[in-house]
Amino acid sequence: MKSFKLNRWMPSGKTTVIGIPFIFLFVFFLLPFLLVVGISFSQQQLGIPPYTPLTKMEDDVISIFLNISHYKFMLQDDLYIATYISSVKMAVVSTILCLVIGYPMAYYIARAEGSTRDTLMMMVMLPFWTSYLIRVYAWIGILKNDGFLNQFLMWLHVIDSPLRLYHTNWGVYIGMVFSYLPFMIMPLYAHLVKMDLRLLEAAYDLGAKPWKAFVSITLPLSKNGIIAGSLLVFIPAVGEYVIPELLGGSDTLMIGRVMWDEFFNNMDWPMAATVTCCMVLLLLVPMAMFQHYQAKTMEEIK
Repeated sequence: MKSFKLNRWMPSGKTTVIGIPFIFLFVFFLLPFLLVVGISFSQQQLGIPPYTPLTKMEDDVISIFLNISHYKFMLQDDLYIATYISSVKMAVVSTILCLVIGYPMAYYIARAEGSTRDTLMMMVMLPFWTSYLIRVYAWIGILKNDGFLNQFLMWLHVIDSPLRLYHTNWGVYIGMVFSYLPFMIMPLYAHLVKMDLRLLEAAYDLGAKPWKAFVSITLPLSKNGIIAGSLLVFIPAVGEYVIPELLGGSDTLMIGRVMWDEFFNNMDWPMAATVTCCMVLLLLVPMAMFQHYQAKTMEEIK
């Protein structure tokens, strides 16, 4: 009986394998985020820490102070609303550009021969071997008025005067597409490489044209890869800070830049925490939609 009780409470291998990542996420992600949520309901003060505590004890009475003025201010301030709209717009455009560029690349890699396929995938992952900051910083020398791109286009006589790409939204789009394109290619490749090519052969035998077979067979079968790749690009692009700071102009509105200014320039941690919480809520919507779509797909398969 004693050995039965001990075995009953001992964790199995499956529980241990699943539990360790959950504990890691709880300690290093959920708890810090709950701390940020608490700071968003505090008030700014001069001192360390630069925000007031949420609880106060006087005469054996614990009082809880929740300040919602920052959330009200965000909903009423045109600058913050414009920043969120601009961030979502730039993230959506970057995601679409990554999809338009990445889908043909993933399709070509998936249809290549074995050795060629491995080489092409290594080239896709090659940028990850260098620092993210260095990769973005290198685009400054490429996009400047006297940079490599303008000099090359003028040498080809394509343009007469330098294109203004540095410190503009165009520069931000170029940097984002370059940085996040591998995140679109890899999930697309993972779905396209597993596709049964006999379906395409059957479609061709039945008289379907290549574009018709692509729309009817290839595109639906790669739908999950499109959704996964789009989320992998969209979610980090919304809160991007490095690319807008290095390649964008003063009129480039992004949530990441606003959070940096509030945290380090204004030292207004409660306002910065409020911006962070609203950004997380904004990102939860597409993630919830993706989870709902996956659950619905699994039910249809069953």
